[in-house]
Amino acid sequence: MKALVLSLALVSFAAVAATPKVTTDSDPSANFSAYKTYYWAMKPEGGSPLMQQRIVDGINSRLQAKGWTQAEGGDVAVAVHVSTSQKQSLDTFYTGTGMGGWGWRGGWGGMGMGMGNAQTTVHTYDVGTLVVDMFDSKSKQAIWRGTATGTVPSNPDKVEAGLDKGLDKMFANFPPTPTAK
Repeated sequence: MKALVLSLALVSFAAVAATPKVTTDSDPSANFSAYKTYYWAMKPEGGSPLMQQRIVDGINSRLQAKGWTQAEGGDVAVAVHVSTSQKQSLDTFYTGTGMGGWGWRGGWGGMGMGMGNAQTTVHTYDVGTLVVDMFDSKSKQAIWRGTATGTVPSNPDKVEAGLDKGLDKMFANFPPTPTAK
């Protein structure tokens, strides 16, 4: 039962892996220099409450490091979603030559037939995605999105380390700089 609970927690909140793929996008017309406060419109739900809190704490610390303050009814609404899916990979290994090769069996220029074997192994793994959306609280328009996706580690310490790496990458260039028009 304990193993089932742990695996469900990892599947539910393993939004990041040891080396997550991170992307960000923002509204080029959003004036990020005007934003100083934020509030939580939606925190992650389901799974382990410990991972939920780690996600919230991780985002809070990165926003506060950028000079933003959490305040009820802030300038920006933050919404976080976590999802997981199972993927499979197939690895096939061949033994023997199968065809024998040109001129090898049956004389020069002929083609011989040989026997070969193939063994295919199916690997099932979980992929998690963490999505952080931000909205201007006055206009209700989306202003920023960060996404981290990666393979879910089976070790809880590696899940936490992957979360930190994903959030570090996600907020490395936050807030976005205005684009020249």
